[in-house]
Amino acid sequence: MTDTLTIPLTALVDGVTVPAYAYPGDAGMDLRSVEHVELKPFERRLVATGLAIAIPDGYAGFVQPRSGLAIKQGVTVLNTPGLIDSRYRGELKVALINLDPENTFVVEPGDRIAQLVIQKVEQVAWDVVDSLDATERGAGGFGSSGVA
Repeated sequence: MTDTLTIPLTALVDGVTVPAYAYPGDAGMDLRSVEHVELKPFERRLVATGLAIAIPDGYAGFVQPRSGLAIKQGVTVLNTPGLIDSRYRGELKVALINLDPENTFVVEPGDRIAQLVIQKVEQVAWDVVDSLDATERGAGGFGSSGVA
């Protein structure tokens, strides 16, 4: 059995659906739109969820794309993952973009538009040093390990 974190949630509009897991053990809960939005090819918009939440200190929310929307419709979360800090109390909105070059994507109230993952996050204190320890990778960056 895993521990459950309880997070206060306020519905900002009537009839809003509380985020829920599709299956037991899922990491992401579905976020749904509360508005009608038409996204033309390559258009981006903030889409309202009608929800505000109070994430406790030591945690953060991460808004992720829905894989089905991405692969089937070309619609994804623009700033993935969208970050919700623990002290934010405004409405959760999702920055969607339609990457399909030809088709308009229509969002209706109640449509699942993204997933919300709540994760524990650490606070960092920097230790400024003269040099870093050596590793096998070293300063090798993008593409340094090849493709095969």
